[in-house]
Amino acid sequence: MIIAAIFLILPLCLALAALTDLLEMTIPNRISVILVSTYIIVAPLSGMDWQTFFLSLGAGLAVFFACFILFALNVMGGGDAKLLTASAVWFGFNSSLTVFLIAVAFIGGILTIGILSLRSHSQEIMASGLPVPDSLLVAKKVPYGIAIAVGGLMAYPESPIVQAAMRAILL
Repeated sequence: MIIAAIFLILPLCLALAALTDLLEMTIPNRISVILVSTYIIVAPLSGMDWQTFFLSLGAGLAVFFACFILFALNVMGGGDAKLLTASAVWFGFNSSLTVFLIAVAFIGGILTIGILSLRSHSQEIMASGLPVPDSLLVAKKVPYGIAIAVGGLMAYPESPIVQAAMRAILL
């Protein structure tokens, strides 16, 4: 049951966050709460050592402070900051966090360029009747939750909690 939770909770929460950010340009707070609270419950039961567990919480704290600064500078939305912080806990304070953050930045850049391109052709897209959410064409924001979700799914196999679950499966 714990191993199933490890393999499902983060991917499902990230997928839901990406979908709601795409369609509504908002990420529900409950997604971030679910991510952090389930990590706190599941990680100690996964066989992860306490040092790794507390370093993971420290990773979330470090990402929170960076995101808080970006939010205060109006560079990042609050939902994106909370989702990035809650996801960082699942990656820990190691190379998987770096892979996660680089993947999010890379995918975010591609996403931003794509959305700017869509917006520059919004009149043609609306006239053609293509099923593109209005939020992508007229909103001032970029649904960065999509980049966080894709980057998270790309880096997740390298996270300490997945590695602990894989060791438990193989034993």
